[in-house]
Amino acid sequence: MPDRPILVPATYQPLTITGAVLAAAVRTPEKLAVVQDQRSYTYRALAERMHRLGAAARHRLGLAHGDHAAVVGPNSLEYLEAVLGLADAGIACATLSHRLSATELGDICTDARAKVLFADPSCRAVVESAELPGVREVVWFGEDYERLLAAHAPEAPPREPGEWDVFAIPYTSGTTGRPKGVLLSHRSRALAFATMAAEYGCFGPDDRFLAIAPLAHGAGLAFALAPLFFGGTCDLMGRFDAEEVVRRLGSRRYTGVFLVPTQFHQMFTLDPALLALHRETGLKSMISNASALPQAMKERIVAQWGDGILHETYGSTECGLTTNLRPADQLRKQSCVGLPFPFSRVRLLDDDGREVPRGEIGELFTITPYLFNGYWQDGRRVIPETRDGWFSVGDLARQDDEGYVYIVDRKKDMIVTGGINVYPRQIEEVLYRHPAVGEVAVVGVPDEKWGERLKAVIALRPGTPAPAPEALIEHCARELSGYKVPREYAFVDALPRNANGKILKRALRD
Repeated sequence: MPDRPILVPATYQPLTITGAVLAAAVRTPEKLAVVQDQRSYTYRALAERMHRLGAAARHRLGLAHGDHAAVVGPNSLEYLEAVLGLADAGIACATLSHRLSATELGDICTDARAKVLFADPSCRAVVESAELPGVREVVWFGEDYERLLAAHAPEAPPREPGEWDVFAIPYTSGTTGRPKGVLLSHRSRALAFATMAAEYGCFGPDDRFLAIAPLAHGAGLAFALAPLFFGGTCDLMGRFDAEEVVRRLGSRRYTGVFLVPTQFHQMFTLDPALLALHRETGLKSMISNASALPQAMKERIVAQWGDGILHETYGSTECGLTTNLRPADQLRKQSCVGLPFPFSRVRLLDDDGREVPRGEIGELFTITPYLFNGYWQDGRRVIPETRDGWFSVGDLARQDDEGYVYIVDRKKDMIVTGGINVYPRQIEEVLYRHPAVGEVAVVGVPDEKWGERLKAVIALRPGTPAPAPEALIEHCARELSGYKVPREYAFVDALPRNANGKILKRALRD
């Protein structure tokens, strides 16, 4: 809730995610809401199950408005429904990845003060190995969960959630240290969804969205829920399969899809004949987010699926959506993440808090109605540090004379070699253009003379032999100053990533 009282008129109704889904159930009760393989819920069925779960949470599980629960598992209808049903009862879920270790799962459940854990049976070994001192009960999806719902009649909650109430608590990826719970309000995501519908054009009542990213991730959950907010259909995939995604897109059933760069990479390792066969789609928008999309990859995407659908969106779990590069600018603005999202403003500041001139690098701060309520840490809400309400997640950027934003790098990933600041992303963009390079990460490693020296870690394209370091040095030297050219290269089968698909540069440095 906000820190100061808010006076509202008698006609006030809260803007909530669950309220929008329930409204769609009244408007089009027999329409398909969410589909996974051969299973599906209509809006009527989804609303009924949400209210059954809310009743079970109150009467059987002893949960009350303001309590926290947790849910862990791969993408499933039950995962999505549990988040919605509990949120409608005022109970926020910590959304957890099925890839967590027992220690990580226990730490997060304890930090979140989760009283009940909803879990997919595929996570049984991890859950049963975890220390869960605050969890009173584990509810397993499947027969256990269905019995729980069947034992309770659908019942609307006695207290409607407020728009400032916490809807869900995704945990940060933990690439820089201990994960933190991000308190997302109904209002922040509801406003974001409204803007996404206008910006992407693929979330209306007649749209069908293919949701692939993990629901445990803030963006994965948002892009799965956005079609339900407007009464469209969400087609949920349990896991990413590159060939299956290409075939589904070629079926022309979908008007929107959200993919992350590593998924695009896997799709382009497929047989070119298969890609050619499924080139035509019904997509209005293909959205990329979560990590930087290399310019070379953008060009391949546009060549494969056309020049009128790709959006690259920059944002964070805390800020929601910050900028978007629209289809018309994908090839015009190189390595760019676009203009600020509607209702959002950005500023680039130096270390002293002064705004930097256009073209110069500064830390990106944003102010937007999509901002989170704060962090949940050690059983309490922690208000993040801001500059007069402007918030940063630590990314460095520059703006051109038209106001377009270019993410230079994470502030923590900047390398200082010989006293000079070097930004790995610029070097990675150049290496991505080498025909042998599938994926690459450039890191700084300790060096007695220079402080840090540059090292590139490369995952090769399938069937491609490793090039000689001299060839890579020559390739980089054509476009980069000498001090930016890595002299050291390592080849790996795959780059280490966290559960959300982000490259773990700290692991590479270590």
